[in-house]
Amino acid sequence: MPGNLILVLGDQLDRGSAAFDGFDAGRDRVWMAEVAEESTHVWTHKARIAVFLAAMRHFRDRLRRERIEIDYTELAAKPVAKEPQTLAAALLASLARLKKAGFAPATLVVVEPGEWRVQEMLRAAALEARIPLEIRTDRHFFSSREDFAAHAKGRKQLRLEYFYRPLREKFGVLMEDGEPAGGQWNYDVENRGAFPKAGPGKLPAPVRFAPDKTTRAVIDLVNARFAAHPGSLAEFDWPVTPDDARAALDDFLLHRLAHFGRYQDAMWTGQPWLYHSRLAQAMNMKLLDPRDVVAAAEKLWRAGKAPLEATEGFIRQVIGWREYVRGVYWHFMPDYVDRNALGAELPLPHFYWTAATEMNCLKDALQQTLRYGYAHHIQRLMVTGLFALLLGVKPQQVHEWYLAVYVDAVEWVELPNTLGMSQFADGGVMASKPYCATGAYIDRMSNACRGCRYKPKVASGPDACPFTTLYWDFLARHEKLLAKNQRMTMQLKNLGRKDAAELRTIRRQADELRS
Repeated sequence: MPGNLILVLGDQLDRGSAAFDGFDAGRDRVWMAEVAEESTHVWTHKARIAVFLAAMRHFRDRLRRERIEIDYTELAAKPVAKEPQTLAAALLASLARLKKAGFAPATLVVVEPGEWRVQEMLRAAALEARIPLEIRTDRHFFSSREDFAAHAKGRKQLRLEYFYRPLREKFGVLMEDGEPAGGQWNYDVENRGAFPKAGPGKLPAPVRFAPDKTTRAVIDLVNARFAAHPGSLAEFDWPVTPDDARAALDDFLLHRLAHFGRYQDAMWTGQPWLYHSRLAQAMNMKLLDPRDVVAAAEKLWRAGKAPLEATEGFIRQVIGWREYVRGVYWHFMPDYVDRNALGAELPLPHFYWTAATEMNCLKDALQQTLRYGYAHHIQRLMVTGLFALLLGVKPQQVHEWYLAVYVDAVEWVELPNTLGMSQFADGGVMASKPYCATGAYIDRMSNACRGCRYKPKVASGPDACPFTTLYWDFLARHEKLLAKNQRMTMQLKNLGRKDAAELRTIRRQADELRS
């Protein structure tokens, strides 16, 4: 009786995944492939390439230790003749090779991919090979695609809070006698603190993972084959195994969770990690189970070792936002990626790839991104994302940049956060209003404005902060559209108080910035 071929993708490195349900080592085989296109369809950061390849090879080696037969295609340091260029081509080449060796799978089995493009590519390959493709539900998540579709049915608006609360209730997370712990569902208001003027003080450095032999080989490969790609691997220390990921979780819980809530929106130049977890990459690659993450955080709170507002703020990111954006992605794809509600068409500024800008906040966020492949959520939303929004950059270019440069970027989570929440290109599916602000917000939440040549409260003239100039221009350009949104009433009233001559000057200066 012919066995199945289990397809394991780079963001599905979970031995307990549904792909292995009913696995028979005597009949079935596993397939994995490193393909150059997955690193080049967007101009991917070296650290993002390395973290995927290293984690994939460690997973491969684990399966081999279990004596599971695996067909694994490795990338070479230099392209070789007839090298498969796509996942589909790699799969078809493997199927031809396996057939010659006497293995003709009855079914191709895969867990739901994290990207529409990849899902459709595998479907096309299976059709060409004339082998049934079985796509299994991804149990990694608290909610399924079908759960979200049922939640969304008949609703005029989708909002996180009405999705988040039922999940808390269903799984009994931070609940006491059927009510939310502490008497309220959401402690977001207490999660917006800025550091004092003296700064955050001495910060607990996150645990580092020195590259082992396997990871060092990947680093050498990436430096050779993808030398022209952005970023550096000199300080590569991301978790690439489940043991690493669990150690990263334990380190965060022990040293940073207690302060995460209050300071999760705060920024400080030269401090990339602050109190953030750095766990998204491990979870998104399935090295870490979100149920374990949530349970461990809640256990710490119940032991009196973390405040409720910090614990809820962190758990909301995992069981709330993470699940919600995945639901949005699959509910609205494939046309979601093409949305452009504000009609933004400018190209992404080149300095996003070089950090060559005089704006301190942007320079710091971009330098950090290019160095580590990482920036925390406020740097992404209210610095790099905000500038692109106010400038009027085509949202698809912003999306491709975010997908390229961050190690935790998988399209299901990156696209709604970027195109929807950051750029408001979906017209309000993800966010109830555009996340727009002047330089004063950045000044309030960071130290970046100190010593910057621009003044955050100045809207025009040589000292004007580009964020502030572009903010008022953004409101003016989109006034008719924004007037339909009740949550923008105050901002538009403030726009109306602007002297006509002053506003003309601001808009001329904004045009100069865009040119």
